[in-house]
Parts: sequence; structure tokens; C-alpha cells
Amino acid sequence: MCEKCSLGQLHPTSPSRRSVVLFAASALGGLMLAGTAKAKDTKTSPKPQNVLSPDAALKKLMEGNARYVGGTARSHDFKHEREALVGGQNPYAAVLSCADSRIAPEYAFDSGRGDLFVCRVAGNFANDDTVASMEYAVAVLGTPMILVLGHDSCGAVDATIKSLKDDKPPPGHIPSLVAAIAPAVKASAQQSGNALDNAIRQNVIDNVAKLKSAAPILNAAVEQNKLKVVGGIYRLATGKVELLS
Repeated sequence: MCEKCSLGQLHPTSPSRRSVVLFAASALGGLMLAGTAKAKDTKTSPKPQNVLSPDAALKKLMEGNARYVGGTARSHDFKHEREALVGGQNPYAAVLSCADSRIAPEYAFDSGRGDLFVCRVAGNFANDDTVASMEYAVAVLGTPMILVLGHDSCGAVDATIKSLKDDKPPPGHIPSLVAAIAPAVKASAQQSGNALDNAIRQNVIDNVAKLKSAAPILNAAVEQNKLKVVGGIYRLATGKVELLS
């Protein structure tokens, strides 16, 4: 008897790989639908004030940045927020930010706990894990907008420019960052002006486009006007976030 046949007899009722995948997809779809409905229901949302349209969410985000820049940040009752968020979350915005220690989205947008769903990686690029995280924020938590946030003097982008110019890969696992940022550096190479500034801007633009087109969840939400994806540059000297058109 062949090994395949004997395995079949030992587990005659084992589900096929296809059936397992279909079941998992169905279960995830049900979770997303249920989670979205709950997140958008102001009666059950931990923070009803976060149930907003995409445009209103962007407005709220930028108003928070204006307070941060002007030194008029609000005092947040973190103890009360902790208690309110034990049972769930409904952030009004998701942010893909650089991991640079000088960039703190929660501070930059004068936000409280449960307001922002933040993913951070050096170079603020969207890999598969980031896209999946943003899909969760949008489909399960009902988050209506995503901001890709770059910043001036980005070390990850600068390292990519130097690596490509010298044709010398950096040590350790850093080449994975270079590979992710390299398309933006190459695309901006012929632009006039400062090479680093151009690459930083292009990197934001490219990742906004990637998230907007990410199928099947994010692109559908964008097409249905349930999601807005925008890009911005954080200015280190002032803290101001400049949105890209």
C-alpha cells in the first residue's frame, strides 16, 4: 500500500486543504462584518465621537496637529479612557508612520487612547503585514481614513539612496528596508531639487497608492467612499504635518 493511501485510511474524514481555507475565509468574513457593524454603531462604540466620515476624520486629525503645533494640546483623562476601552476600540484614523523616535503620531495629532491605529516601520512603507493590519482597522474596527506619514531627514530613505549610489548593501537585515524604499528613490531620481526630500515625498505617494489599490478590502472601501487614504510629511522643526495633494 502506498504512503498516500495509508494516510487516507488513517484519516478518512480529514478535511481537504481547500475546505480549510474556505472555512477560514468565511469565518474571517463574518468576523469583519460583525466587527464593522459594531464599530459603526454609536450606541456600542467605546468612543462614539470617533464614528466619523472619512472627511470628518481627516479634519479631526489635522485639528489635533494644529493644537500640537500651537502648544495647546488637550489634557487627556487616560484613566477613564482605559476603562472605556477594555471591551473594544473604534479608532477614527489609522497611521502608517516611520519608526523614528522623533515621530510620535499620538502626540503629533493630540490624540487619546483608542483614537489612532498606528503601524510603524523605518521608512513608513506598506509591506504585507502592514496592509493586513490596515485591512483589520478598516474592515473590523470601521476606521474611515488612513494617513501615510513620512518626515523630513528620514534616515531610512537616506540610507537607501546611499546604498543604491554606492552599490553596497547595508549590514544585517537592513537590506529589506532598502529593497522596500528603493522604488521611490529610483522613481524620484530624475526630479529637480533635493534628492532626499524628493525620495521621501515619492515614498509617501507610492505607499498611499499601494494602500488605495490593495484588494480586496481597502480598494473596495475606497471605491465605496467609506475610506480615505492620504499622505503627509511631518516637519521635525515645527511638528506640523503637511498633507500631500
